[in-house]
Amino acid sequence: MTGAEFIRRLRRLARRRRLAFDVNTRRGRGSHRIVYFGTRWTTVKDLKEELGKGLFHQMCRDLGIDPTELS
Repeated sequence: MTGAEFIRRLRRLARRRRLAFDVNTRRGRGSHRIVYFGTRWTTVKDLKEELGKGLFHQMCRDLGIDPTELS
């Protein structure tokens, strides 16, 4: 899954859970983005590159979600 796809799936999950969702491009450096999911946040790497398995699981932990919810 790419960074852009991760953000799309996360946005859909936030809508289902009725949580606030925002992508901040100003705080991230270069191609990084800060993603807010409810009261939690994480940094998403390059939007075009594939996310590694470890990074994907770490971002899910940061947001307090189960990785299978984004499948």
